[in-house]
Amino acid sequence: MNHRRPQTGFSLIELLIVVAIILIIAAIAIPNLLRSKMAANEAASVASLRNITVALAAHRTTYPQCGFPDTLDKLKPGNPAGPTQSGMLDFIMASDSFQRSGYNFTYVLTTGDGDCAGVPGADYYEEAQPISINRTGTRGFFVDATLVIRADPSGNASVASPPI
Repeated sequence: MNHRRPQTGFSLIELLIVVAIILIIAAIAIPNLLRSKMAANEAASVASLRNITVALAAHRTTYPQCGFPDTLDKLKPGNPAGPTQSGMLDFIMASDSFQRSGYNFTYVLTTGDGDCAGVPGADYYEEAQPISINRTGTRGFFVDATLVIRADPSGNASVASPPI
């Protein structure tokens, strides 16, 4: 007597169909994931620029003889009783050049000395540019003593860029 057992498992065609469906879903989902990550990086960069701007304005108000500082290092935690380490920013953001959330940040004092000994710092700019355009972000950001954050879709923002 020849008894055949029913076959168990999946055929090769069934497995290929399942793999094809998974690949189609991944092809749809991955670009959306990358876009949402870039949007999150941009939002975090704008928030960092706002924090820096608020700290700079507070430093200028608290220490009018200094104005804007010559370096963001003066805003790092330390001795909050003086203008040399006022504790208004964390250690990472209290740097003239740093990377955070896929962006390069650069601070430059453009007018004055900002060292509390010479002419008070009167103007500055801070830039946030994507480390890799269309991978870590698409827009560049710029802020100066007007306290208006500006954005440029090409990734290279300046004072001529429109405000956000």
